Amino acid sequence: MQKTDLSTYNNHPYHPGGNALTRFLWHYTNAFFFKSGLFPVYSVKRFLLRAFGAKLGRSIAIKPYVNIKYPWNLTVGDNAWIGENVWLDSLEMITIGANTCISQGATILTGSHNYKKATFDLITAPVTLEEGVWIGAGATVNLGITAASHAVLTSGSVATKNLHAYSVYQGNPAVKVRDRIIE
Repeated sequence: MQKTDLSTYNNHPYHPGGNALTRFLWHYTNAFFFKSGLFPVYSVKRFLLRAFGAKLGRSIAIKPYVNIKYPWNLTVGDNAWIGENVWLDSLEMITIGANTCISQGATILTGSHNYKKATFDLITAPVTLEEGVWIGAGATVNLGITAASHAVLTSGSVATKNLHAYSVYQGNPAVKVRDRIIE
């Protein structure tokens, strides 16, 4: 029986973008300004994200202890909220629509590994959260997922398939439990 051999792992041909100096500077900027609670000022965070290539709309709230892998792979629409302890694993593009809320402790993944290969190859795909989406506390959105307009992924749930518009999803794996009706 074949076994996984991590000594043979090689993430080629993946390239995270930016150059080595940019990635180095982002690593420490992320640690100091985003992954800590020292700078709760949203305008400073927005300025830094834009300086590192993120495309941001107006009035975005970025709470403390947020971890962003590569800001140049991040687009965020107007009035979006990114809660405490959110992990944006932006190996590929993460697009967050206007008026979208990513609640505390949620994880947005754009990378994983091919468990069928002995070399455990890296696999990546973008994630899109359209306008008005709500990702609940502690929820996980896996690579390649699109959450359509105003979809909800409830707390602790795991999206392994696309989420339809104006629908509420719950569980692991998440399934539709009801329509979202906004009054």
